[in-house]
Amino acid sequence: MDLNYEFYIDATPEEVWHTLVSPEGTRKSFFGCVINSTFKVGDPYEYVGPGNEGDETVQVYGTILFYEPHKVLSYTEHPGPSYQVKHKELESRVTFTLEPVGGCTKLTLENDQWTENHPAYENSKKHWWMMLSNIKTVTETGKSLDLGW
Repeated sequence: MDLNYEFYIDATPEEVWHTLVSPEGTRKSFFGCVINSTFKVGDPYEYVGPGNEGDETVQVYGTILFYEPHKVLSYTEHPGPSYQVKHKELESRVTFTLEPVGGCTKLTLENDQWTENHPAYENSKKHWWMMLSNIKTVTETGKSLDLGW
């Protein structure tokens, strides 16, 4: 049930990291969302952006598990309250890992530890490809992909 993806991005780990965590990077690569977090291990985070409840909809939320700038970001993930009634019971783990490879960066995403029968699993399986492609494009060009969303 684990979802694993690898992308090679023509940028430094610092540039990819900026796309992953900065408001300007996430707005472009995560469809208008920003991450609200201290990024301290054990602290909460939320991806907030346009959705069911307007421009400040909590898309997903959870707890920061590991944070090493330019290398690893890992967190638990729950669907936002407006998307699933039992959102607190639904969980998975997301881990982004960055490694320099030659003059580029290897971005690895692992989405695992899914709650049994998690209703977002199939959706995540399809949409991670789009989001990771968008992270690559934003980092390399500064522009978002037009995915019709």
